[in-house]
Amino acid sequence: MFEKIKLAPADPILGLNEAFKAETRDNKINLGVGVYKDDLGATPILKCVKKAEALMLEQQQTKGYLGIDGHGAYREAVQTLLFGSDHPVLAQGRSRCIQAPGGTGALRIAGEFIKDNLGDKKVWISNPSWANHHQIFAAAGLTTAEYRYYDAANRSIDFAGMLADLDKLSSDDVVVLHGCCHNPTGIDPTLEQWQQLAASAKARGWLPLFDFAYQGFATDVDADAAGLRHFAAEVPELLIANSFSKNFGLYNERIGAMTIVAASSDAAECALSQAKRAARANYSNPPAHGAEVVATILADAELKALWLQELAQMRDRIKLMRTALVDGLASAGIDFDFGFIQQQNGMFSFSGLNPEQVAKLREQHGIYIVGSGRINVAGITSDNLPHLIAAIKAVW
Repeated sequence: MFEKIKLAPADPILGLNEAFKAETRDNKINLGVGVYKDDLGATPILKCVKKAEALMLEQQQTKGYLGIDGHGAYREAVQTLLFGSDHPVLAQGRSRCIQAPGGTGALRIAGEFIKDNLGDKKVWISNPSWANHHQIFAAAGLTTAEYRYYDAANRSIDFAGMLADLDKLSSDDVVVLHGCCHNPTGIDPTLEQWQQLAASAKARGWLPLFDFAYQGFATDVDADAAGLRHFAAEVPELLIANSFSKNFGLYNERIGAMTIVAASSDAAECALSQAKRAARANYSNPPAHGAEVVATILADAELKALWLQELAQMRDRIKLMRTALVDGLASAGIDFDFGFIQQQNGMFSFSGLNPEQVAKLREQHGIYIVGSGRINVAGITSDNLPHLIAAIKAVW
């Protein structure tokens, strides 16, 4: 039977990473895959994580299964981090959380939950968006469509177009919103714009689904959640898929969560039971280690303070590289204003490079970038920056 199977096309991002690994040039640079790198080009384990793991190793007494919904203290910590400790949603008991294997797993559980319980909703995704969004929801049996988001001419958010598209929707629709550090553009709505989007959801009845993978990478953990928290206060129902891969550096632990906000505590409990059904038919029980790490850190004042400090260091390094890249390109004499890169948030940037230039960077200079021109700014280091600037000048 298997001889009938055709070779699947390579993932546009993970396939790029495989090609980079096979690259033999010493000065190669990988600006494709969304993984944080320090200035030495390494993806470090945070000190707070190491300390938490030492405590866990000393205190752990079992390797028994977690429940289907995951680690209890972790789930409580997730909700506090998302909403803040005094949000009305928490006070009213209107939210429930299910641990998931990474943000991708959380999105898939959200998709299964929507399909099984809400019917054939159409899932609206920003144009552009993370490459995996469409196939996650399609795999769950849902139809996807796109709303306007990026204004290429002005390298900014096309908010008028976005709002016009969302104002046409209804309770038959689900809208995926990037909570902060939009992937791939790095451009986020302002708080005033978040308020207008929440008003649209409330008036039109469409269901918000927040993909919140980068909390703390734009300004700080509270400021980055401002849009989400406003939505939760104004809209009776929403879903949130979050991840701790980036802000805790727990990439290979696959630790995330899917949070449900409902109009009442009873409705939230019923919704959680259905999310658990979806998880049971998929992976049954989530992995424990990453959840225990996050729960340990967030429950300990000293470890949490260390985590916030290390998170700020990662955030500041990315901003430093944004400035260094913009200044370097200007000094190289390229007749183009790259200043917009400094206004973007998080690890990603729409660089202004076109597909032809991206191809030349790869073929002639060993620099690997997604075809759209999206770059991972965190992949830039003090050592590889001169080569990157010279290469961009050569292909411009």
